Amino acid sequence: MDAVAVVVDREWRPPFPLDLHGVLAPLRRGRGDPTWRTAVDGAVIWRVSTTPAGPATVAIRRRADGGPYGTVRASGWGPGAAWEIDRLPSLLGADDDPAAFVAHHPLVADAHRRRPGLRLGSTGRVWDALLPAVLEQKVTGTEARRSFRELARRFGDPAPGPAGVVPAGMRVPPTPEQVRAIPEWEWHRAGVDHARRTAILHAAVVAHRLERAAELGGEQGRVLLRRVRGIGVWTAAETAQRAWGDPDAVSFGDFHVPNTDGWALLGHDLDDAGMLEVLAPYVPQRQRAVRYIEASGFRRPRFGPRFSPRDYRSF
Repeated sequence: MDAVAVVVDREWRPPFPLDLHGVLAPLRRGRGDPTWRTAVDGAVIWRVSTTPAGPATVAIRRRADGGPYGTVRASGWGPGAAWEIDRLPSLLGADDDPAAFVAHHPLVADAHRRRPGLRLGSTGRVWDALLPAVLEQKVTGTEARRSFRELARRFGDPAPGPAGVVPAGMRVPPTPEQVRAIPEWEWHRAGVDHARRTAILHAAVVAHRLERAAELGGEQGRVLLRRVRGIGVWTAAETAQRAWGDPDAVSFGDFHVPNTDGWALLGHDLDDAGMLEVLAPYVPQRQRAVRYIEASGFRRPRFGPRFSPRDYRSF
C-alpha cells in the first residue's frame, strides 16, 4: 500500500452535539507539538499517531451541513490510516456516555449546560498517550513539552502524507523500538532526567502488552499500567483519560488540579485527600467533573511566584 496516497476519506454525522476542538484538545502537547497542527482559521486539525498497522496522519474538519449536528470529514495517509479513520467516532466521543452525569456544584452544572458537545474521546492507543505522560511527571509543562518536541523531531519518523498537504515538520511519535534505541546522552540533550527515562524504557519493553489496558478500561486498565516501574496513579490516569476516555480517572498527584478544583468548588486550596472528598459524589464520573471545571474557564487566584522550570540539559 502506498503510504503517501490518501488511503481513507470518510464522512461521519455525529448523532449528538460535538465540540470538536474541546474533545480533541487533551491530545495536544503544547503549541509546538510536532504531532499536531491546527489550520490558522481552526477549520482543520491535523494529527499524527502510531497504530497497530503503522503510522498515520489524519486531517479532521467540521462542516455545518449534513444533519442537525453537522458533518465531520476525515482524510488519512499512511499504513495506519484505515485503522485511525475507522475509529473516528470513538476518537470524537461516540463511545462516551455522559447521560448519567449529575452536577453537584453550581459551576459544574453551568459548564455542563453550556458545553453539551464536550465529550470524552478515546484514541485506543496507550503508547502515544503514555510517552508524553511520563515526560510530564514531576516537571513543569514547559519542560515536558520541550522534551517531547525534541524526542519526536529527532527520533520520530516524518509524518506520512503527500508533500504540500501534510504541514511541514510534522512527526510520528517515537515508537517503543525507537525509544529503546536512543543513547543515554541523547536523553540528557532532550532534558529528560534518569527517573523519567528509566520509566519510559521500562514501559517500552512491554508496550505491546500495555495496549491491552485500553481494552480493559477503567480501574483494571489503570492497574495494568501501574505494574510498570515508574508509572503511578497520576501517569496512569493521564493515559487513561486519552487512550480510553476514562470518565473516572482523576490525576491525583497533580501540582495544579487539586487547588484549581478546590478554588472552583469551595473557594480555597485542596490537597489530594481534599480533592478525593469533594469529588466523591461524582464517582464514577469524577474526571468528567474535572473536565467541566477546566471548560468553565475558571482560574484560581495566584498568590506567589510561579514554579521555575529546570533545564536538565545543563546538569
